[in-house]
Amino acid sequence: MYLVRCLDGALYTGIARDVERRLAQHRAGRGAKALRGRGPLVLVLARRVGERGHALRVEAAIKRLKKNEKEVLAARARLVEGLIRRAR
Repeated sequence: MYLVRCLDGALYTGIARDVERRLAQHRAGRGAKALRGRGPLVLVLARRVGERGHALRVEAAIKRLKKNEKEVLAARARLVEGLIRRAR
């Protein structure tokens, strides 16, 4: 799973097997529509979370967080580990 910060300060959450390749796709405008025209994009956090189903649950849990909670998550990557454990 990964978090990307957009130029406007928004945080985007996604999952990918190869985060660098996916980030390159986003930057080239071939990734998620939500990120098109919102660059430059900065990778804030990337964590390996396991199998795809688990990664989807972690992604969903992060997307349910409020903006300020996502900011704390970006600032304190250790909180990701707690979300990973709870999503199992």
